[in-house]
Amino acid sequence: MPSLFDELVLKDVRLKNRVGVSPMCQYSAIDGIPNAWHHAHLGSLTHGGAGLVVAEATAVSPEGRITPGCTGLWNDSQLEAFRPIAQYIEAHGAVPGIQIAHAGRKASANKPWEGDNHMPPDDPRAWQPIAPSAVPFGANLPRVPREMTRDDIVRIREAFAATAKRALEAGFKWLELHFAHGYLGQSFFSPLANKRTDDYGGSFENRARFLLETLAAVRAVWPERLPLTARLGVIDFVEGEQPLEESIELIRRMKSGGLDLIDVSMGFNTPDISQVPWAEHAFLVPIAQRIRNEVGIPTATSWNISDAKKSDGFIVDGQLDLIFLAKALLDDPHWPYHAAQKLGRPTPQQVLPAQYAYWLKRQPKRSEPN
Repeated sequence: MPSLFDELVLKDVRLKNRVGVSPMCQYSAIDGIPNAWHHAHLGSLTHGGAGLVVAEATAVSPEGRITPGCTGLWNDSQLEAFRPIAQYIEAHGAVPGIQIAHAGRKASANKPWEGDNHMPPDDPRAWQPIAPSAVPFGANLPRVPREMTRDDIVRIREAFAATAKRALEAGFKWLELHFAHGYLGQSFFSPLANKRTDDYGGSFENRARFLLETLAAVRAVWPERLPLTARLGVIDFVEGEQPLEESIELIRRMKSGGLDLIDVSMGFNTPDISQVPWAEHAFLVPIAQRIRNEVGIPTATSWNISDAKKSDGFIVDGQLDLIFLAKALLDDPHWPYHAAQKLGRPTPQQVLPAQYAYWLKRQPKRSEPN
């Protein structure tokens, strides 16, 4: 069986190991354009030795941003700003990926450190959120979204496809559709958020329709040689959510529609997260393993994963194909290198860029400063 530091080959893409940098919103863009902060942030995580580095949730349209500081990829100025970032990641040993998204009813919010709540409607920076139904998220995000029309659905589906094309042109080699965390795709699938009575709401078939149609639109423009993946919120840990069996069936249909890997996550369709087993290490791994076994699709997950030996075990035991890390990498950007040391493999040259591996391998002579 492969281990954490064995290669993962998916389509024509080869990851040097099975550690992925999870997309982490930085809320630091202006007009959706990434800048020096994003370059430094993603570059530093690339230096740490991960095999895959995925840029943050990037909006497919202006109203799809979570906050005014979120990145976007709906115009060419944004594309050109992302290009050197993707090039830098690839030039230093990792595969550049990007997650594309629409925030739905969670859009038009303040940055987390500025309130993490909906901006007032009269704030000049604010905009009208849209969603499958005119149902607010609640808690700190109380604004009632506008229910999407059929024209809205078509427009956003086409925006996902257009953004995927720009991501390809910018140099990204791994694409993830964000269908989790209570954002637009997730809220179509969840009966907690979707109260529609047309063919985009109600039954499993209808609630899955937007996600499957969007996947098909992106699959039509994203090359078959490159991985097309999705992050799906498969569970909310609350009463009234879709059964896990429905999530598994949706993933099965996504696989049939051309999905190459599923990134298993949570729904976050409600502010009630009191039943989420936060204290359990890697609490989504058993669910991800079930999905991997029943659907037969390469599978990844994240959430509360930080231990090197346990992470290696998830791969060796066939529970996962890829592990995404977020907070663990912010705490220690060189987590992959340190994990390799703990596991006794591989050498620094196999994990780190040459500029770092050279100095870490070289033993200083007595006459040299440390």
